[in-house]
Amino acid sequence: MKYKRILLKLSGEALMGDRQYGIDPERLAEYAQDIKTITNKGVEVAIVIGGGNIFRGVAGASKGMDRVQGDHMGMLATVINGLALQGALEDADIPTRLQTAIKINEVAEPFIRRKAMRHLEKGRVVIFGGGTGNPYFTTDSAAVLRAIEIEADVILKGTRVDGIYNKDPEKDNNAIKFNFISFDDVLRKGLKVMDTTAFTLSQENELPIIVFDMNKKGNLLKVVSGEKIGTEVNL
Repeated sequence: MKYKRILLKLSGEALMGDRQYGIDPERLAEYAQDIKTITNKGVEVAIVIGGGNIFRGVAGASKGMDRVQGDHMGMLATVINGLALQGALEDADIPTRLQTAIKINEVAEPFIRRKAMRHLEKGRVVIFGGGTGNPYFTTDSAAVLRAIEIEADVILKGTRVDGIYNKDPEKDNNAIKFNFISFDDVLRKGLKVMDTTAFTLSQENELPIIVFDMNKKGNLLKVVSGEKIGTEVNL
């Protein structure tokens, strides 16, 4: 395996499958099997998951809701998704720990860096819920922050498209895919990989990002093995 320790970033929408909202148990089971394939090969896996399939703080704020309160609701949505993913992983016999940035002691451990790293060393998958624990920060920012803290080798951003394009490939058939692109070129071209805060943090810490299609079975193993699928963002 090319990477020993990875941070897998999943959007909340990824858990919907073909549904309009909520969580698709079949999609969760598929992800669990893909993750099991790489943990069986000794890869240490941490996961940050969004909450957009349940609630987005920004969306609530745009309709008049207090932004801070909306973001806290979004954090709780990521914890719900984390619990669902934890259940799917444990159903696949993968030892898992859920850690949250906001304390919910009855359902998850609080985030403690040394404890998280110890879990990873013991072969447990660690899911980080609750974002950063602060309003105005996205789960992209949480993913980069946690990846740096646990000394991950790479951030793998699993999406429903197979990389980064110069235009939206779902709307424009002439969109051109980048197999590799530098951090500077992403900013120069105005491409949307992550929000600016998360992207800049990744760049400053020289942490590569690979964007790939998580919904294609076997892609996660290919990425971790070093196969050139998706788009790599690096210096």
